[in-house]
Amino acid sequence: MSSDPWGRVDETGTVYVRTTDGEKVVGSWQAGSPEEALAYFERKYEGLVVEIGLLERRVKTTDLPAKDAQTAIDHLRGQVDEHHAVGDLDALRVRLDGLVSTVDARREERKVQKAKQTDEAKHAKEALVVEAEELAQSDQWRSAGERLRALVDTWKGLPRLDRKSDDELWHRFSHARSAFSKRRKAHFASLDAQREEARRAKEKLVAEAEKLSGSTDWAATAARYRDLMTEWKAAGRAQRESEDDLWNRFRGAQDVFFAARGEVFAERDAEQVENLKLKEELTVEAEKLLPVRDLKSARAAFRALNERWEAIGHVPRDARPKVEGRMHTVERALQEAEESEWRRTNPEARARAAGLTGQLQDAVDKLRKQIDTARTAGNNARADKLARELEGRQALLDQALKGLEEFGG
Repeated sequence: MSSDPWGRVDETGTVYVRTTDGEKVVGSWQAGSPEEALAYFERKYEGLVVEIGLLERRVKTTDLPAKDAQTAIDHLRGQVDEHHAVGDLDALRVRLDGLVSTVDARREERKVQKAKQTDEAKHAKEALVVEAEELAQSDQWRSAGERLRALVDTWKGLPRLDRKSDDELWHRFSHARSAFSKRRKAHFASLDAQREEARRAKEKLVAEAEKLSGSTDWAATAARYRDLMTEWKAAGRAQRESEDDLWNRFRGAQDVFFAARGEVFAERDAEQVENLKLKEELTVEAEKLLPVRDLKSARAAFRALNERWEAIGHVPRDARPKVEGRMHTVERALQEAEESEWRRTNPEARARAAGLTGQLQDAVDKLRKQIDTARTAGNNARADKLARELEGRQALLDQALKGLEEFGG
C-alpha cells in the first residue's frame, strides 16, 4: 500500500483522496505501481489548480460575462466534486466559492453600472428631445438642419432604454424633426415662388434697360436708370442662375448707355475747360475796371465783357462758383458806384438833405444861445441839461452834413 498527505492506494489498487468529509474513492489503478497511481491523480489535481487559476485571472482582469464565468465555475466544481484527483480538494472548493462571490459582486456592480448608464442615457435622450423641439421652431434652416442631423448621430450612439421609454422619447424626437422639415419645405417653396416673381419683375426691368441703352437724352435716361436700380433692389433675388444672367444683361445695358454718355461728356468737359480759361481772362479784364473812376466808360466796358462772357458757354461745375463770383464782385462794385452817383445827382434828395441840415443847424444855434443865457443867469443846472441836449443835436447835424457831402456839398 502507498500513501501521501492527500491520498493513498490500497492493496486492491483502489485510489482514495482525503477530504474534510473523509476519504473518497478517486478511481482504480491496475497499470503500475501505487506511486505511479498517486502521481497520475496528483497531476490531474494540478490541472484543476491551473484551470481555476486561469479562471480567477479572467474574472479579475477581463470583461468575462457573469453568465459565462458561472458556467465555467460550475464545470470546475463538478470536476472537483467527482473526486477524480488527489490533492487539497477542499481548498479548491474554497477558491471556487471565492470566485462565485467575486462574480456575484461583479454582477451587482455591472447591474448598478448598467442602471446608471441607463439613467444617464435617459437624461441624454431627454436633452436631445428638448433641443430638437427647440430647433423645430428655428428659422436658421442650414445650421438647425445640420444640428438635427448631428443629434440623430448622437442618439444612435446612446444605449437603448426600456421599450416604452425609448419609444416615447423617439416619437417626440422624430416629431420635432418632421415639424422642422415641414416648415423648411414650406419656407423654401415660398422662397421659390418669391424668386420666380422676382425673375419676372427683373426680366421687365432688363427689357426696359436694354431699350434705353441707345438713348441720348442723358439726364432723363440716367435718372430712369437710377429708378430702375432702385426697383431692381426692391424686387428681391431670383434663382442664382437667372439672377446672374439677368444682372449681366441689366448691367451691360447700363454700361452701353453710360459709356456713350461718358464719351459725349468727355468732349463737353474738354470744351468747358477751354471755356473756363476764356472766362478767367474776362474776369481779369473786368477786375481792371476797379476802382471805378469813370462810371459811364466802366459801365460800357463791363457790358461788352458780359456779352462776350455769355457767348462763351458753360464751364466745369466745380469751377463755376469761383469764376462767376469774381465777375459778380465787379458787377456789384459798378452797381454801388451807380447808386452813389444817383444819390449825388438827385435834386430832390439833395434838397431834402439840405433842408434837414438847415433845421438841425438852427436847432444847434438856438441851444447854444439858451446855454449862454442860462449860464449868464447863474442857472448851471439848466445850462448842463441844455448842453446834453446839444450833444445829441450836434451828432445828428454832423451825420446830416456828411450825407449832404455825398450830393456834392
